[in-house]
Amino acid sequence: MLIFNAILLLVFDVYIFFALRATKIKAAKTKWFSFVWWGYSIALLLGLYISAKFNLPLAYRSVILVAFFMTAASKFIFIVILLLDDIRRGGIWVAKLFSPRRRNESLPERVEELSEPLPEKPVNGISRSEFLTKSGIIVASLPIFPLSWGMISGGYDYKIIRQKLYLPHLPASFHGMRIAQISDVHSGSFYNKKAVLGGIEMLMGEKPDAVFFTGDLVNNVASEMRDYQDIFAKLQADLGVYSVLGNHDYGDYYFGREDSAAKRKNLKSLKETHQVMGWDLLLDENRDLTVNKEKISIVGVENWGTGRFPKKGDLKKALMGTEESPVKLLLSHDPSHWRAQVLDTDVDVMFAGHTHGMQFGVRGEHFQWSPAKYVYKEWAGLYEEQNKKLYVNVGYGFLGYPGRVGILPEITVFELIKGEKPKA
Repeated sequence: MLIFNAILLLVFDVYIFFALRATKIKAAKTKWFSFVWWGYSIALLLGLYISAKFNLPLAYRSVILVAFFMTAASKFIFIVILLLDDIRRGGIWVAKLFSPRRRNESLPERVEELSEPLPEKPVNGISRSEFLTKSGIIVASLPIFPLSWGMISGGYDYKIIRQKLYLPHLPASFHGMRIAQISDVHSGSFYNKKAVLGGIEMLMGEKPDAVFFTGDLVNNVASEMRDYQDIFAKLQADLGVYSVLGNHDYGDYYFGREDSAAKRKNLKSLKETHQVMGWDLLLDENRDLTVNKEKISIVGVENWGTGRFPKKGDLKKALMGTEESPVKLLLSHDPSHWRAQVLDTDVDVMFAGHTHGMQFGVRGEHFQWSPAKYVYKEWAGLYEEQNKKLYVNVGYGFLGYPGRVGILPEITVFELIKGEKPKA
Protein backbone atom coordinates (compact mmCIF):
# COMPACT_ATOMS: atom_id res chain seq x y z
CA MET A 1 0.00 0.00 0.00
CA LEU A 2 2.86 2.39 0.82
CA ILE A 3 4.52 1.75 -2.55
CA PHE A 4 1.21 2.21 -4.37
CA ASN A 5 0.56 5.53 -2.61
CA ALA A 6 4.07 6.74 -3.42
CA ILE A 7 3.77 5.83 -7.12
CA LEU A 8 0.32 7.42 -7.37
CA LEU A 9 1.52 10.68 -5.83
CA LEU A 10 4.57 10.69 -8.10
CA VAL A 11 2.40 10.24 -11.21
CA PHE A 12 0.21 13.14 -10.07
CA ASP A 13 3.31 15.29 -9.48
CA VAL A 14 4.89 14.67 -12.88
CA TYR A 15 1.67 15.26 -14.79
CA ILE A 16 0.73 18.48 -12.98
CA PHE A 17 4.29 19.85 -12.87
CA PHE A 18 4.82 19.71 -16.63
CA ALA A 19 1.29 20.96 -17.28
CA LEU A 20 1.99 24.04 -15.16
CA ARG A 21 5.37 24.58 -16.83
CA ALA A 22 3.63 24.60 -20.21
CA THR A 23 1.32 27.47 -19.22
CA LYS A 24 2.05 31.18 -19.29
CA ILE A 25 2.21 31.30 -15.51
CA LYS A 26 5.65 32.84 -14.98
CA ALA A 27 6.10 31.54 -11.44
CA ALA A 28 5.80 27.94 -12.68
CA LYS A 29 8.88 28.37 -14.88
CA THR A 30 11.22 29.50 -12.11
CA LYS A 31 13.83 27.41 -10.30
CA TRP A 32 12.32 28.09 -6.89
CA PHE A 33 8.99 26.63 -8.08
CA SER A 34 10.75 23.39 -9.10
CA PHE A 35 12.62 23.32 -5.80
CA VAL A 36 9.47 23.83 -3.70
CA TRP A 37 7.35 21.45 -5.78
CA TRP A 38 9.73 18.50 -5.73
CA GLY A 39 11.11 19.29 -2.29
CA TYR A 40 7.62 19.09 -0.76
CA SER A 41 6.81 15.87 -2.62
CA ILE A 42 10.06 14.19 -1.57
CA ALA A 43 9.58 15.31 2.04
CA LEU A 44 6.02 13.97 2.04
CA LEU A 45 7.01 10.59 0.60
CA LEU A 46 9.91 10.35 3.02
CA GLY A 47 7.52 11.17 5.87
CA LEU A 48 5.15 8.40 4.74
CA TYR A 49 8.01 5.91 4.69
CA ILE A 50 9.30 6.88 8.13
CA SER A 51 5.76 6.87 9.54
CA ALA A 52 5.18 3.33 8.26
CA LYS A 53 8.54 1.91 9.35
CA PHE A 54 9.15 3.60 12.69
CA ASN A 55 7.03 4.22 15.76
CA LEU A 56 6.82 8.01 15.53
CA PRO A 57 4.81 9.95 18.13
CA LEU A 58 1.16 9.98 17.09
CA ALA A 59 1.07 13.75 16.61
CA TYR A 60 3.79 13.51 13.92
CA ARG A 61 2.10 10.59 12.20
CA SER A 62 -1.19 12.48 12.15
CA VAL A 63 0.38 15.55 10.53
CA ILE A 64 2.02 13.39 7.85
CA LEU A 65 -1.20 11.51 7.08
CA VAL A 66 -3.29 14.67 6.90
CA ALA A 67 -0.72 16.35 4.64
CA PHE A 68 -0.77 13.34 2.33
CA PHE A 69 -4.57 13.07 2.32
CA MET A 70 -5.10 16.78 1.53
CA THR A 71 -2.31 16.84 -1.06
CA ALA A 72 -3.62 13.76 -2.86
CA ALA A 73 -7.21 15.05 -2.84
CA SER A 74 -6.24 18.47 -4.21
CA LYS A 75 -3.97 17.06 -6.91
CA PHE A 76 -6.57 14.50 -7.97
CA ILE A 77 -9.12 17.29 -8.53
CA PHE A 78 -6.55 19.32 -10.46
CA ILE A 79 -5.66 16.34 -12.65
CA VAL A 80 -9.32 15.80 -13.57
CA ILE A 81 -9.51 19.41 -14.80
CA LEU A 82 -6.23 19.11 -16.71
CA LEU A 83 -7.37 15.85 -18.31
CA LEU A 84 -10.59 17.47 -19.46
CA ASP A 85 -8.56 20.24 -21.11
CA ASP A 86 -6.20 17.70 -22.73
CA ILE A 87 -9.15 15.71 -24.05
CA ARG A 88 -10.64 18.94 -25.45
CA ARG A 89 -7.33 19.87 -27.10
CA GLY A 90 -6.90 16.34 -28.42
CA GLY A 91 -10.36 16.52 -29.96
CA ILE A 92 -9.43 19.75 -31.73
CA TRP A 93 -6.20 18.14 -32.99
CA VAL A 94 -8.03 15.11 -34.39
CA ALA A 95 -10.72 17.30 -35.94
CA LYS A 96 -8.11 19.40 -37.71
CA LEU A 97 -6.16 16.37 -38.82
CA PHE A 98 -9.21 15.00 -40.65
CA SER A 99 -10.66 18.33 -41.72
CA PRO A 100 -12.21 18.00 -45.23
CA ARG A 101 -10.56 21.17 -46.47
CA ARG A 102 -7.15 19.64 -45.76
CA ARG A 103 -7.64 16.30 -47.48
CA ASN A 104 -5.61 17.42 -50.51
CA GLU A 105 -2.66 18.65 -48.46
CA SER A 106 0.34 16.37 -48.19
CA LEU A 107 0.62 14.43 -44.92
CA PRO A 108 4.05 15.88 -43.94
CA GLU A 109 2.72 19.44 -44.33
CA ARG A 110 -0.36 18.66 -42.25
CA VAL A 111 1.57 16.93 -39.45
CA GLU A 112 4.16 19.73 -39.35
CA GLU A 113 1.42 22.34 -39.02
CA LEU A 114 -0.56 20.33 -36.47
CA SER A 115 2.52 19.74 -34.32
CA GLU A 116 2.64 23.43 -33.55
CA PRO A 117 0.76 24.75 -30.48
CA LEU A 118 -2.96 24.98 -31.09
CA PRO A 119 -4.17 28.57 -31.50
CA GLU A 120 -7.08 29.26 -29.19
CA LYS A 121 -9.55 32.09 -28.93
CA PRO A 122 -8.98 34.04 -25.73
CA VAL A 123 -11.54 33.91 -22.93
CA ASN A 124 -11.57 37.15 -20.95
CA GLY A 125 -8.11 37.95 -22.25
CA ILE A 126 -6.58 34.49 -21.71
CA SER A 127 -6.72 31.20 -23.63
CA ARG A 128 -9.15 28.46 -22.69
CA SER A 129 -6.31 26.24 -21.47
CA GLU A 130 -4.86 28.94 -19.28
CA PHE A 131 -8.32 29.76 -17.96
CA LEU A 132 -8.93 26.09 -17.09
CA THR A 133 -5.50 25.74 -15.49
CA LYS A 134 -5.93 28.77 -13.26
CA SER A 135 -9.47 27.72 -12.41
CA GLY A 136 -8.15 24.26 -11.60
CA ILE A 137 -5.65 25.71 -9.13
CA ILE A 138 -8.48 27.47 -7.32
CA VAL A 139 -10.83 24.49 -7.34
CA ALA A 140 -8.07 22.07 -6.28
CA SER A 141 -7.33 24.20 -3.23
CA LEU A 142 -10.94 24.02 -1.99
CA PRO A 143 -10.67 20.59 -0.24
CA ILE A 144 -8.02 22.00 2.09
CA PHE A 145 -10.60 24.02 4.02
CA PRO A 146 -13.18 21.33 4.93
CA LEU A 147 -10.48 18.69 5.45
CA SER A 148 -8.59 21.00 7.80
CA TRP A 149 -11.79 21.76 9.71
CA GLY A 150 -12.62 18.05 9.82
CA MET A 151 -9.27 17.43 11.51
CA ILE A 152 -9.61 20.33 13.96
CA SER A 153 -13.21 19.65 14.97
CA GLY A 154 -14.87 16.67 13.27
CA GLY A 155 -12.75 13.82 14.63
CA TYR A 156 -13.97 14.32 18.21
CA ASP A 157 -17.37 15.89 17.59
CA TYR A 158 -19.30 12.93 19.01
CA LYS A 159 -22.93 12.65 17.97
CA ILE A 160 -25.59 10.65 19.81
CA ILE A 161 -28.03 8.96 17.45
CA ARG A 162 -31.21 7.52 18.96
CA GLN A 163 -32.86 4.57 17.28
CA LYS A 164 -35.96 2.56 18.22
CA LEU A 165 -35.93 -1.14 17.41
CA TYR A 166 -39.39 -2.72 17.09
CA LEU A 167 -39.32 -6.44 17.89
CA PRO A 168 -42.64 -8.35 17.84
CA HIS A 169 -41.29 -11.28 19.89
CA LEU A 170 -39.49 -9.21 22.51
CA PRO A 171 -40.32 -10.40 26.05
CA ALA A 172 -42.28 -7.79 27.98
CA SER A 173 -39.52 -7.44 30.60
CA PHE A 174 -37.19 -6.05 27.93
CA HIS A 175 -39.62 -3.46 26.58
CA GLY A 176 -37.87 -0.08 26.90
CA MET A 177 -34.42 -1.58 27.37
CA ARG A 178 -31.66 0.83 26.27
CA ILE A 179 -28.54 -0.41 24.50
CA ALA A 180 -25.60 1.86 23.61
CA GLN A 181 -23.30 0.94 20.72
CA ILE A 182 -19.87 2.22 19.74
CA SER A 183 -17.58 0.78 17.11
CA ASP A 184 -14.17 1.24 15.46
CA VAL A 185 -12.30 2.97 18.25
CA HIS A 186 -8.92 2.70 16.46
CA SER A 187 -7.09 3.88 19.57
CA GLY A 188 -3.79 4.11 17.70
CA SER A 189 -5.13 7.16 15.87
CA PHE A 190 -6.14 9.19 18.93
CA TYR A 191 -4.15 12.21 20.08
CA ASN A 192 -6.63 13.96 22.41
CA LYS A 193 -7.36 11.95 25.57
CA LYS A 194 -9.60 14.66 27.03
CA ALA A 195 -11.88 14.59 23.98
CA VAL A 196 -12.02 10.77 23.98
CA LEU A 197 -12.99 10.83 27.66
CA GLY A 198 -15.67 13.42 26.91
CA GLY A 199 -17.30 11.06 24.41
CA ILE A 200 -17.34 8.17 26.91
CA GLU A 201 -18.88 10.45 29.52
CA MET A 202 -21.57 11.43 26.98
CA LEU A 203 -22.37 7.75 26.48
CA MET A 204 -22.53 6.99 30.21
CA GLY A 205 -24.80 10.00 30.65
CA GLU A 206 -27.38 8.06 28.64
CA LYS A 207 -27.46 5.39 31.38
CA PRO A 208 -27.71 2.38 29.04
CA ASP A 209 -28.80 -1.02 30.32
CA ALA A 210 -26.17 -2.71 28.14
CA VAL A 211 -23.29 -1.58 25.90
CA PHE A 212 -22.15 -3.16 22.62
CA PHE A 213 -18.73 -2.66 21.02
CA THR A 214 -18.53 -3.98 17.46
CA GLY A 215 -14.82 -4.29 16.74
CA ASP A 216 -11.57 -2.57 15.74
CA LEU A 217 -10.29 -1.52 19.14
CA VAL A 218 -6.84 -0.76 17.68
CA ASN A 219 -5.20 -0.05 14.34
CA ASN A 220 -2.46 -2.67 14.55
CA VAL A 221 -1.17 -3.69 17.99
CA ALA A 222 -2.61 -4.16 21.47
CA SER A 223 -0.19 -1.66 23.05
CA GLU A 224 -2.10 1.18 21.37
CA MET A 225 -4.69 0.83 24.13
CA ARG A 226 -2.18 1.41 26.93
CA ASP A 227 -3.07 5.09 27.37
CA TYR A 228 -6.80 4.61 26.78
CA GLN A 229 -7.93 1.44 28.52
CA ASP A 230 -8.69 3.32 31.76
CA ILE A 231 -11.02 5.61 29.79
CA PHE A 232 -12.90 2.80 28.07
CA ALA A 233 -13.08 0.83 31.31
CA LYS A 234 -15.54 3.51 32.42
CA LEU A 235 -18.10 1.88 30.12
CA GLN A 236 -20.31 -0.01 32.51
CA ALA A 237 -23.91 -1.21 32.42
CA ASP A 238 -26.17 -3.29 34.66
CA LEU A 239 -26.65 -5.96 31.99
CA GLY A 240 -23.02 -5.91 30.83
CA VAL A 241 -20.64 -4.59 28.17
CA TYR A 242 -20.25 -6.96 25.22
CA SER A 243 -17.62 -6.79 22.49
CA VAL A 244 -16.30 -8.55 19.38
CA LEU A 245 -13.14 -8.31 17.28
CA GLY A 246 -12.77 -6.42 14.01
CA ASN A 247 -10.43 -6.94 11.07
CA HIS A 248 -7.76 -4.59 12.51
CA ASP A 249 -7.67 -6.38 15.86
CA TYR A 250 -5.89 -9.48 14.53
CA GLY A 251 -2.66 -7.64 13.67
CA ASP A 252 -2.73 -8.67 9.99
CA TYR A 253 -1.78 -5.17 8.82
CA TYR A 254 1.28 -5.11 11.08
CA PHE A 255 2.53 -8.71 11.36
CA GLY A 256 1.22 -9.94 8.01
CA ARG A 257 -1.44 -12.56 7.35
CA GLU A 258 0.84 -15.49 8.14
CA ASP A 259 0.75 -16.95 11.64
CA SER A 260 3.63 -16.09 13.97
CA ALA A 261 4.46 -16.17 17.68
CA ALA A 262 4.51 -12.36 17.83
CA LYS A 263 1.11 -12.13 16.18
CA ARG A 264 -0.42 -14.70 18.56
CA LYS A 265 1.05 -12.87 21.55
CA ASN A 266 -0.38 -9.57 20.34
CA LEU A 267 -3.86 -11.04 19.90
CA LYS A 268 -3.68 -12.61 23.35
CA SER A 269 -2.77 -9.21 24.81
CA LEU A 270 -5.68 -7.57 23.01
CA LYS A 271 -8.14 -10.14 24.35
CA GLU A 272 -6.76 -9.57 27.84
CA THR A 273 -7.31 -5.82 27.37
CA HIS A 274 -11.03 -6.48 26.84
CA GLN A 275 -11.02 -8.48 30.06
CA VAL A 276 -9.14 -5.79 32.01
CA MET A 277 -11.69 -3.19 30.89
CA GLY A 278 -14.53 -5.42 32.08
CA TRP A 279 -15.83 -6.15 28.59
CA ASP A 280 -17.28 -9.57 27.78
CA LEU A 281 -15.51 -10.48 24.53
CA LEU A 282 -17.67 -12.87 22.50
CA LEU A 283 -15.64 -15.23 20.32
CA ASP A 284 -18.26 -17.19 18.36
CA GLU A 285 -20.39 -17.59 21.46
CA ASN A 286 -23.52 -16.21 23.11
CA ARG A 287 -24.85 -15.00 26.43
CA ASP A 288 -28.35 -15.03 27.91
CA LEU A 289 -29.68 -11.75 29.28
CA THR A 290 -32.23 -12.42 32.00
CA VAL A 291 -34.77 -9.93 33.37
CA ASN A 292 -37.66 -11.15 35.54
CA LYS A 293 -36.97 -14.74 34.44
CA GLU A 294 -37.37 -13.79 30.79
CA LYS A 295 -34.42 -14.14 28.41
CA ILE A 296 -33.00 -12.85 25.16
CA SER A 297 -29.68 -13.84 23.56
CA ILE A 298 -26.61 -11.72 22.83
CA VAL A 299 -24.49 -13.39 20.15
CA GLY A 300 -20.99 -12.38 19.07
CA VAL A 301 -18.79 -13.64 16.22
CA GLU A 302 -15.22 -13.07 15.25
CA ASN A 303 -14.66 -10.94 12.17
CA TRP A 304 -16.31 -12.18 8.99
CA GLY A 305 -16.30 -10.03 5.87
CA THR A 306 -16.68 -10.53 2.15
CA GLY A 307 -13.79 -9.96 -0.25
CA ARG A 308 -10.27 -9.73 1.17
CA PHE A 309 -11.32 -9.32 4.81
CA PRO A 310 -10.83 -12.11 7.37
CA LYS A 311 -13.49 -14.81 7.54
CA LYS A 312 -12.76 -16.05 11.03
CA GLY A 313 -16.27 -16.01 12.47
CA ASP A 314 -18.31 -19.18 12.86
CA LEU A 315 -21.94 -18.08 12.98
CA LYS A 316 -23.39 -21.57 13.43
CA LYS A 317 -21.15 -22.17 16.43
CA ALA A 318 -22.05 -18.80 17.90
CA LEU A 319 -25.79 -19.53 17.64
CA MET A 320 -25.63 -22.95 19.27
CA GLY A 321 -27.91 -23.06 22.30
CA THR A 322 -30.04 -20.07 21.25
CA GLU A 323 -32.68 -22.11 19.43
CA GLU A 324 -35.40 -21.37 22.00
CA SER A 325 -34.51 -17.69 22.48
CA PRO A 326 -37.35 -15.35 21.39
CA VAL A 327 -34.91 -12.60 20.33
CA LYS A 328 -31.32 -12.83 19.13
CA LEU A 329 -29.08 -9.75 18.94
CA LEU A 330 -25.85 -10.33 16.98
CA LEU A 331 -22.59 -8.38 17.20
CA SER A 332 -20.57 -8.76 13.98
CA HIS A 333 -18.04 -6.17 12.85
CA ASP A 334 -18.46 -6.19 9.06
CA PRO A 335 -21.92 -5.31 7.65
CA SER A 336 -21.31 -7.45 4.57
CA HIS A 337 -21.76 -10.46 6.88
CA TRP A 338 -25.48 -9.65 7.18
CA ARG A 339 -26.36 -10.23 3.54
CA ALA A 340 -23.83 -13.04 3.05
CA GLN A 341 -24.87 -15.25 6.00
CA VAL A 342 -26.98 -13.63 8.69
CA LEU A 343 -30.17 -13.12 6.67
CA ASP A 344 -30.42 -16.91 6.34
CA THR A 345 -30.65 -17.32 10.14
CA ASP A 346 -33.25 -16.33 12.74
CA VAL A 347 -31.12 -13.44 14.08
CA ASP A 348 -33.43 -10.48 14.73
CA VAL A 349 -30.92 -7.62 14.74
CA MET A 350 -27.26 -7.44 13.74
CA PHE A 351 -25.05 -4.61 15.03
CA ALA A 352 -21.99 -3.72 12.89
CA GLY A 353 -19.42 -1.03 12.18
CA HIS A 354 -16.36 -1.19 9.90
CA THR A 355 -17.28 1.33 7.18
CA HIS A 356 -16.58 4.59 9.10
CA GLY A 357 -18.91 6.14 6.52
CA MET A 358 -15.48 6.75 4.96
CA GLN A 359 -15.31 9.70 7.41
CA PHE A 360 -16.65 11.91 4.63
CA GLY A 361 -20.11 12.67 3.33
CA VAL A 362 -23.51 14.02 4.29
CA ARG A 363 -25.75 12.54 6.95
CA GLY A 364 -29.15 13.96 7.81
CA GLU A 365 -32.41 12.65 9.22
CA HIS A 366 -33.87 11.74 5.83
CA PHE A 367 -30.83 11.74 3.54
CA GLN A 368 -27.30 10.41 3.70
CA TRP A 369 -24.50 10.05 1.18
CA SER A 370 -20.87 8.99 1.30
CA PRO A 371 -18.44 7.33 -1.11
CA ALA A 372 -18.91 4.34 1.22
CA LYS A 373 -22.22 3.58 -0.52
CA TYR A 374 -20.30 2.54 -3.64
CA VAL A 375 -18.38 -0.05 -1.62
CA TYR A 376 -21.00 -1.29 0.87
CA LYS A 377 -24.70 -1.69 0.17
CA GLU A 378 -25.31 -1.16 3.89
CA TRP A 379 -22.89 1.46 5.20
CA ALA A 380 -24.62 3.63 7.86
CA GLY A 381 -27.79 3.51 9.92
CA LEU A 382 -30.70 1.06 10.02
CA TYR A 383 -31.58 -1.44 7.29
CA GLU A 384 -34.52 -3.86 7.25
CA GLU A 385 -35.22 -6.90 5.13
CA GLN A 386 -37.28 -10.07 5.69
CA ASN A 387 -38.41 -8.68 9.06
CA LYS A 388 -34.76 -8.62 10.13
CA LYS A 389 -32.61 -5.62 10.93
CA LEU A 390 -29.04 -4.42 10.54
CA TYR A 391 -27.60 -1.31 12.15
CA VAL A 392 -24.25 0.05 10.94
CA ASN A 393 -22.48 2.42 13.32
CA VAL A 394 -20.03 4.76 11.50
CA GLY A 395 -17.47 4.56 14.29
CA TYR A 396 -16.15 6.29 17.38
CA GLY A 397 -12.61 6.90 16.12
CA PHE A 398 -10.88 7.46 12.81
CA LEU A 399 -8.26 5.81 10.64
CA GLY A 400 -5.80 7.36 8.18
CA TYR A 401 -7.18 10.86 7.89
CA PRO A 402 -7.43 12.03 11.54
CA GLY A 403 -10.74 13.77 11.19
CA ARG A 404 -14.25 13.60 9.80
CA VAL A 405 -16.19 15.77 7.37
CA GLY A 406 -19.98 15.41 7.52
CA ILE A 407 -19.90 11.84 8.91
CA LEU A 408 -19.34 12.53 12.61
CA PRO A 409 -18.17 9.98 15.22
CA GLU A 410 -21.20 8.10 16.48
CA ILE A 411 -22.64 6.90 19.76
CA THR A 412 -25.86 5.02 19.09
CA VAL A 413 -28.53 4.58 21.75
CA PHE A 414 -31.20 1.97 20.96
CA GLU A 415 -34.54 1.50 22.66
CA LEU A 416 -36.07 -1.95 22.34
CA ILE A 417 -39.83 -1.81 21.70
CA LYS A 418 -42.17 -4.80 21.92
CA GLY A 419 -44.46 -4.83 18.90
CA GLU A 420 -44.66 -3.94 15.23
CA LYS A 421 -43.28 -0.72 13.83
CA PRO A 422 -46.10 1.84 13.34
CA LYS A 423 -46.99 2.39 9.70
CA ALA A 424 -46.07 5.80 8.32
